[in-house]
Amino acid sequence: MPMIVQSVNVPREPAAPAGPSPLRLVPAAGPVEVGLSGMHGDDIRARDYAALFVDDPDEHHLAHALYAYPTLHHAFWRTVRAQARVTSFDEVDAPLPAGLFDEHLALDGIQESQLWLGDALRFPGCELVVTAPRLPDARFNETLGFPQAAKMVAESRWCGFWLAVRVPGRIAAGDRFEVVPGARATGLVEMFRERTEGRRY
Repeated sequence: MPMIVQSVNVPREPAAPAGPSPLRLVPAAGPVEVGLSGMHGDDIRARDYAALFVDDPDEHHLAHALYAYPTLHHAFWRTVRAQARVTSFDEVDAPLPAGLFDEHLALDGIQESQLWLGDALRFPGCELVVTAPRLPDARFNETLGFPQAAKMVAESRWCGFWLAVRVPGRIAAGDRFEVVPGARATGLVEMFRERTEGRRY
């Protein structure tokens, strides 16, 4: 499968009614500017302060500029949500709502087991660097719609990953990207396993 940006999701406009939806992000209508600290007006990354165990809030902010989730896991979550009666089985083949995982980027053709800390994702208009896995939290339960979601993320290790912005620029749905290997000392799944081992969700 080619590596392509399926969607870029941006913070909902403050004046836009959210209705009953718990989703904080909506698909962007076009290219989005990303700076060193991510997208303008976004505060979602503030929830995951423990992911890197850094002491400097500014360092944390830059390391958690954007969050990406692989679309390769979508089919699994569509089925599980139907089994949990969040949706009906008639909808099991329907696309998941954009931003369901609080992801800024939904990415085709890549998953956590293929990535290492320090790997770069090179897009036509910017370059991002893998910094950490997202740790399971109650927000997964909230957006996916059932109380076992965070536990299933921990068990599957389908957690998504945080990105720093190495080269600011623009990114849009449909952009192709490539992975540029870093030092490859620590795998993303390896770090996730270390950070979640022995915890109950």
